[in-house]
Amino acid sequence: MTEEETTVNENSPKILIVDDSRMVRASVAKQIRHRFRIREEVDGEAGWEALLIDPDIELVLTDLGMPRLDGFGLLERIRTSKVQRIHELPVVIISGDEDDVARNHALELGANDFVSKGAGCAEMTARFESLLKFATVRRSLVMSRNALESHNFSHPGAEIETPTLLDHHDEQYPAPSPRRQLAISVMVVEIDHYDQLVEWHGSHVAELITHKLAKILANKVRREDTITQLSGARFAVLSPSTDLAGCCAFGIRLQKALDKLVMTYRDERIRITVTIGVAGSESDKAQSVEQLIESASERVKRGIAEGGNRIVSEGGDIDEAAVEHIAEHAISLDQALLQLRVGASEEVMDRLPDVIATAMPLFELLEDRLHFGIPLGELQNYSRK
Repeated sequence: MTEEETTVNENSPKILIVDDSRMVRASVAKQIRHRFRIREEVDGEAGWEALLIDPDIELVLTDLGMPRLDGFGLLERIRTSKVQRIHELPVVIISGDEDDVARNHALELGANDFVSKGAGCAEMTARFESLLKFATVRRSLVMSRNALESHNFSHPGAEIETPTLLDHHDEQYPAPSPRRQLAISVMVVEIDHYDQLVEWHGSHVAELITHKLAKILANKVRREDTITQLSGARFAVLSPSTDLAGCCAFGIRLQKALDKLVMTYRDERIRITVTIGVAGSESDKAQSVEQLIESASERVKRGIAEGGNRIVSEGGDIDEAAVEHIAEHAISLDQALLQLRVGASEEVMDRLPDVIATAMPLFELLEDRLHFGIPLGELQNYSRK
């Protein structure tokens, strides 16, 4: 077992490099040692032992072809580990001349990204920082979700304290820049006429309705999203790597689900509606997650004052036509690729024509210079859908 510590700050993230080639390890270490602490191991078995004893490791960079335990085996051990710290580590594959079958197998086992052996300093640093940032946020989102799930909803007026959501996010995840961090969208949901529900049916029934809404939200959000209860009738949903159009579309789906929901109490049918405020780091230019929540909460108040049962953004009320209009804006390819890496492929598919249209100049350049046989005509037709 060998270990090399660089002269970077002791609080810098530590990356484990696993490769049987000393030259490759040295080359990668040289590219990133200015930003990260580094630990090197010669094969998957030694890498696994390092993970068990070194809790400072925050990202694994591994080759696939190695003696004793190859990269596939190491990746499988990491993703099936019962130690949460290890199970959730970002894993990047050092890419060489592997075929598509090997790459797809690595993705199926849970690889987060690939980086070529000849990648430059800026590319490696940007990819690793992005994955580390996302991993940090995801851990805090899981903690916030666990806090919500353990809450018994016994006091509808009480707030769930979520310092990991408001304080830790502001500390670790300020307003994202276009390239280096993830976008975040916030949706604040409030039950309309909640005071009347309490007055007409009692606090116990109002609590049950709140609990029902929490379950509906929990069933509809993605794994990387999180929910927190801001007050008895109000929830916030935080969605990393989601733009405003995706957030508004989710709000519309939620309202449609609630339109079909009828609850019965003592032979009395109870229906509820919600008002939703949405805010996004890209559209609102907010400096913190707390500011996004505040902006979305103010829009909820405005929506309730105007009668409730609506979705409100910075520009006003949102309906399906407004979502389509928002989606017509330019697509970020970085955002689409990141969504694919975190498993949000359906969101990319929903906007695939726009993604293709944005990438068309790249496809045309590749076809002009390298003659790959890219079906430009078919792609153009599809992008016009």
